[in-house]
Amino acid sequence: MKRNIKQLISQMTLEEKAGMCSGLDFWHLKGVERLGIPSVMVSDGPHGLRKQEEGGDHLGINDSIKAVCFPPAVLSACSFDRDLMHEFGDTIGREAQANDLSVVLGPAVNIKRSPLCGRNFEYYSEDPYLAGETAAAFINGVQEHHVGTSIKHFAANNQEFNRMSCSSDADERTLREIYFPAFETAVKKAQPYTVMCSYNRINGTFASENPWLLTEVLRDEWGFKGYVMSDWGAVNERVPGLKAGLELEMPSSGGVYDKEIIAAVKDGSLDEAVLDQAVERILNIVFEYTDHRETQEFTLEADHALARKIATESMVLLKNDSVLPLKETEKVAFIGEFAKKPRFQGGGSSHINSFRISNVIDSISPDATVRYAKGFSADDDVYDETLAKEALETAKCADKVVVFAGLPDSFESEGYDRSHMCLPGCQNRLIEEILSVQSEVIIVLHNGSPVEMPWLSKVKGVLEAYLGGQAVGEAVADLLYGRACPCGKLAESMPYKLSDNPSHLSFGDGENVRYQEGIFVGYRYYDAKEMPVAFPFGYGLSYTTFAYDHLRMDKSDITNSDMVKVSVDVTNTGDVEGKEIVQLYVGDLTDAARRPVRELKGYEKVSLLPGETKTVNFTLDYRSFAWYNEAIHDWYAASGDYEILIGASSRDLRLSGKIHLTSQRTLPFKVHMNTTLGELLTDQRTAGYMEDFKKKLSTIFAAPSADGRRDEDVAITEEMNTAMVACMPLRNVVSYGFCSKEELLEMIDKMNGR
Repeated sequence: MKRNIKQLISQMTLEEKAGMCSGLDFWHLKGVERLGIPSVMVSDGPHGLRKQEEGGDHLGINDSIKAVCFPPAVLSACSFDRDLMHEFGDTIGREAQANDLSVVLGPAVNIKRSPLCGRNFEYYSEDPYLAGETAAAFINGVQEHHVGTSIKHFAANNQEFNRMSCSSDADERTLREIYFPAFETAVKKAQPYTVMCSYNRINGTFASENPWLLTEVLRDEWGFKGYVMSDWGAVNERVPGLKAGLELEMPSSGGVYDKEIIAAVKDGSLDEAVLDQAVERILNIVFEYTDHRETQEFTLEADHALARKIATESMVLLKNDSVLPLKETEKVAFIGEFAKKPRFQGGGSSHINSFRISNVIDSISPDATVRYAKGFSADDDVYDETLAKEALETAKCADKVVVFAGLPDSFESEGYDRSHMCLPGCQNRLIEEILSVQSEVIIVLHNGSPVEMPWLSKVKGVLEAYLGGQAVGEAVADLLYGRACPCGKLAESMPYKLSDNPSHLSFGDGENVRYQEGIFVGYRYYDAKEMPVAFPFGYGLSYTTFAYDHLRMDKSDITNSDMVKVSVDVTNTGDVEGKEIVQLYVGDLTDAARRPVRELKGYEKVSLLPGETKTVNFTLDYRSFAWYNEAIHDWYAASGDYEILIGASSRDLRLSGKIHLTSQRTLPFKVHMNTTLGELLTDQRTAGYMEDFKKKLSTIFAAPSADGRRDEDVAITEEMNTAMVACMPLRNVVSYGFCSKEELLEMIDKMNGR
């Protein structure tokens, strides 16, 4: 059905139009019955529907419907699998149609700046490329069913402390290279129906009333077509927000802000055309859903099976000293209450009322020999002597011990940040005690963010299950007993300790949060510092092995407009079927700007039978090589060599090659009195003007002739001479009498093309 939305808006009263720009209640948009405009419902849904019953509030004190809890983003991103994420989104879209939900509030793509952020379990990655590709695949899957997504939280919402008022203070390059690209990729590749603005301010301006953010960048540059909604309660000033590009205020403010919009139109401070445009954007999405209603069954059982598949494909095997997979003939001890009561999702607005929850004990084969001891509670940090004694006796009698450790719900949640990276002390203590009586120890972790592992060097195996969704027990059992081959890889680095994190000294500030680490977030920092980490970004083991060979590039010399095709052969050299995630990183060798030593610019997941070889293909464009240059407010790649690196993680790089890029863009260069001679000499546009000055300065700072003096008696070396000339401000040529100030100013005008 083709609708004339503009004509419909022309029939609305000013009050009705203002009313469309705020919620009816916590979960519904307003309708206009006389014009056939329906009221539609939205719901949390990044990893499952959280449709609230009538009267439900934002954080879900009132029960939501029974639904399927899929693995949260912290785990699903570790799949590195666009097809799987599309299937995930497709299922969420069908579920939304089955429950008459027009928009699901997700995915959340905020960057994991620090492992302390209480909401990290909802976010995909520390890497913007991976987060953007993952989000785009998910969004496309959902929206194939004409159900909208609301990608969130735009932007730089990276902590929970004072999230509603703090200012994320970062330079434009940092925002453009780290905190914006996931949103940009999702908009350009998937066009989410809505974008949710964040609570925080950005460099002093609230995201909800930031025209640069919501209009100039989001719409004018990236081409976003839907509507922007506020996070719940994120509106600071409604009329400035509407002008800036915030169409929908959520939830209802009881008409308070509607009245402000009406008054602003009446007194002329708000152009009614701005209001009309906002209503048009909202109605386009409302009718996109209502005009394409589908008859769908809420297939809980089938969707549970998909939740199991996603969890199995995403969990990361971190360590395996020939201790996994377990055999059914082995006597195995399962220790820790998480084995019976797994933590599988985070707390807050994404909490799903799961229709079923599996644990690992109920999911193993009946032929397996397993004894369970509680050891410690899954809910608190209390060392219980009786439970510990039972656990130790159970461990002594086993061939192997699996400890199910993790963070209790109270340790991480929306609304507050963690203060440390530690597991509960009772868990670490019991693990150490078990290690004193048993050498074959495996740890399974249930956590929404990295934890410190003081026992890492002593245990034989570690499986990172993160928060695995409601099918977590089945997925863990499948992996422990080899019914599935591990293939997930880390979407975030795991530092040894909290103080290693680059944001450690500025994370969690209240009023102004300085992003002083700039673009060096996650592996970009650790790799540049050559800092040891517990496990690097992109890392993950398998029950088989893979060989990389025959790196090929279809071009060795490129310009700005060229696309480069890269291919590599990957072979399964083990004896079981497995999947490998092949990663492509690009390193800038030009020294034109300070950049990370390598950045992820491509990944593909490939399934291989034993002995099978497949070719994996990548395509790189100009942005794959570029950095954001604040002088031109655009992406720029300098002329020179770039390294193409293929590997199994950011630190396991198997193959490399070089590409030479010849830039077709020349950066502007404005010469002034304090421009250095070095800058002028290295730019072909100005080098000719400087040769005479260089010769004269070299004479002044020249090293004395070798007339029998010892090296230690020479005050000025050739290296010092070169450095002094290079760093000399242009104004000094006047000080040294090489020309008058008037002559120098005339020369500067010529160099500037005036």
